[in-house]
Amino acid sequence: MEILKLSNVSLTYHSIKSETVALKDISFTVKDGEFVGIVGPSGCGKTTLLAILSKIMPPSSGEIRIKGLPLEQTSNKTALMPQRDQLFEWRSVERNVTLGLELQRKKNKNTVAEALNLLKKYGLYDFRKKKPSELSGGMRQRAALIRTLVTKPDILLLDEPFSALDYQTRIKVADDVYSIIKQEKKTVLLVTHDLAEAISLCDKIIVLTKRPGRIKTIIDIDIDKSKSPLKRRESNGFACYFDKLWNELED
Repeated sequence: MEILKLSNVSLTYHSIKSETVALKDISFTVKDGEFVGIVGPSGCGKTTLLAILSKIMPPSSGEIRIKGLPLEQTSNKTALMPQRDQLFEWRSVERNVTLGLELQRKKNKNTVAEALNLLKKYGLYDFRKKKPSELSGGMRQRAALIRTLVTKPDILLLDEPFSALDYQTRIKVADDVYSIIKQEKKTVLLVTHDLAEAISLCDKIIVLTKRPGRIKTIIDIDIDKSKSPLKRRESNGFACYFDKLWNELED
């Protein structure tokens, strides 16, 4: 079932002296439960696209629909997880995880219980009273993801969520996050510069051109989806997809 549809979405930044076209005529659809990657040259508008979908800024033109409704008529259907975990050091893990509920005025006995259940389910319950500085990088990312999940968005927007981690930790955390997302049956749009990461995590990858960002191509990734991202990296065909993506970005 189609959950997200973009039709000819464009965005132009205006200043007193000039205007800059960041995105031009972006059109694609996402099915419920899909994991979709967005790659492209630096400055092509990848993060801008997530900002539009999270309603941080409106598009200059075009239409976006979630479950058939115009984006502007929806509430809390998308949630953005930025590059840094942005956990507040003066709050415990539990109070960080429930921050979104506080901001949306949805914090109550039931929603806190659901948050604690997610902490228990994904191995952070025993650390709920700890400060973020007492967690490993991978645990911090899990806490940030749980903070996003407790608000129950339909679509998760991940903006290079593993970029602050070292390579070995990054691969392990990507496996953990992928497992959690699949168990929670969420739809995902992932912005990344890491082509191997995109191939190992995603069902399809949208390749943008240099600014103004347009869709150059969309590549379906036909690697066994029952495998973990790490195992997908070891699969036959992985190298072919990597070469194909690399060539698309180099042209």
